[in-house]
Amino acid sequence: MAGRRAADFVAEARQVVEAVQPEEAAKLLNREDVVFVDVREETERRQGTVPGSVHVPRGLLEWYADPTLPVHKSELSPDKTLVVFCAAGGRSILAAKTLKEMGYPRVVNLEGGFNAWREKGLPVGH
Repeated sequence: MAGRRAADFVAEARQVVEAVQPEEAAKLLNREDVVFVDVREETERRQGTVPGSVHVPRGLLEWYADPTLPVHKSELSPDKTLVVFCAAGGRSILAAKTLKEMGYPRVVNLEGGFNAWREKGLPVGH
């Protein structure tokens, strides 16, 4: 295989996106200036999520994040810190990098994803 691998994209994203540990991220819950962004698929989200998070499946991220489109999710605001998560952290690090490239200045990746969040016994919503 001559092209780049998924691991290459993840490594590149880790260079530009800050990671936040689950316990540190939990302190940001319910803050007006913070939005948790769940980029998992609907079937995964039904098994639990970070309370109050907005659902933005990875496959639709660019459309939901673009304020010029009618499908834009208003919860995604460049004035807020976006805490992006998936199941384990791979999809979310790529999504976080994309959001930064789209002009969202404060984007962090939940290290270990929702799996780590749950393992730490942090709040789970539906």
